[in-house]
Amino acid sequence: MRFKVDENLPVETAEVLRQAGFSAATVAEEGIKGATDPTVIEMCQKESRTLITLDTDFADIRSYPPEKYNGLVVLRLKRQDKRHVLEIVPTLTLNRGF
Repeated sequence: MRFKVDENLPVETAEVLRQAGFSAATVAEEGIKGATDPTVIEMCQKESRTLITLDTDFADIRSYPPEKYNGLVVLRLKRQDKRHVLEIVPTLTLNRGF
């Protein structure tokens, strides 16, 4: 599976995903940091990537109907600090259930 890591997640998230055997690129690496949500999701579509983000705007199925996208993973965490995010992401990949 191929992921695009949104700018609101630590860039190290991509490395965690790579270590789990996934292809991962960050919004920052691709020079689209600060881009609008529609621009980010369009890039994901062009690259056949699943977006992983903390941005709950992407959870609105009226704006982003799941059937139109390769995948959207919206993390809804009580704590969004770097350390916590980097602890959580590996647990998501354990079953490779993405």
